Amino acid sequence: MTTTTDPLALERQVCFALAVANRSVLGIYRPLLEPMGLTHPQYLVMLALWERSPRSVREIGQAVQLDSPTLSPLLKRLAAAGLITRRRDDADERNLVVELTDAGVALRERALDIPPAVIERLGVDLADLEELHRVLTKVNAAALAAQTGRQ
Repeated sequence: MTTTTDPLALERQVCFALAVANRSVLGIYRPLLEPMGLTHPQYLVMLALWERSPRSVREIGQAVQLDSPTLSPLLKRLAAAGLITRRRDDADERNLVVELTDAGVALRERALDIPPAVIERLGVDLADLEELHRVLTKVNAAALAAQTGRQ
């Protein structure tokens, strides 16, 4: 069987292409985020907070699609770095509210350099990246629907 007709050929697997792309793209982000003191998951949380702060932990988890056990230590590290504060919600003490500190707000200015640097390092046309984003968003929504039985 040739690679083009073999349904189990590694090169034909969507999961393989996504895994390689994930590692490759995150490898581009890593050296850009390190001087800011952020990991990629922390950067995603900061992006969510730069869109709107304060936010509940639940809202942040939904925005970045991370569960609480993954998100909690990440938020603790951001708080230890002085970028966010965490406090109980006055209206409902079961909820934890996360808010940017002045340092967290100021870090946004440095982060503005990240998207153009990623595009430059990838060497891919912006229109291609926008199309990739559109397709991946569609695939992610379909996968989520399939996992939750809402196809």
